[in-house]
Amino acid sequence: MDHHRFSISKQVKSIRFALNGMKILILEEHNARIHLLAAICAIAAGFYYAISLTEWMAIIISIGLVFSLESINSSIEYMADFISPEKHEKIKKIKDVSAAGVLFGAISALIVGLIIFLPKLFT
Repeated sequence: MDHHRFSISKQVKSIRFALNGMKILILEEHNARIHLLAAICAIAAGFYYAISLTEWMAIIISIGLVFSLESINSSIEYMADFISPEKHEKIKKIKDVSAAGVLFGAISALIVGLIIFLPKLFT
């Protein structure tokens, strides 16, 4: 049996799993809800200021980057907590470095937002 054959039903299941992961992320992760609020604000500001197609691309990529990093960070934290529920210095280091990745992405997204929206606020 060829496990590499394309299957619509497998693709639909895969999308369902991913949507469930998004639901878990938003419902269980406080920082993801903060990112969601920031994304909604950026999108609303984009419509309000009628930003260019290029600016939209930068906003969308930034939002996607932050949520992707938050998803990976949360996965690493869930796995680390499963493997070692008790406090462990090496697990702490893993979780801290993973969280730093989200912070880098969030700072980058903030800078993109400032570059796009600050000039519009002052004109």
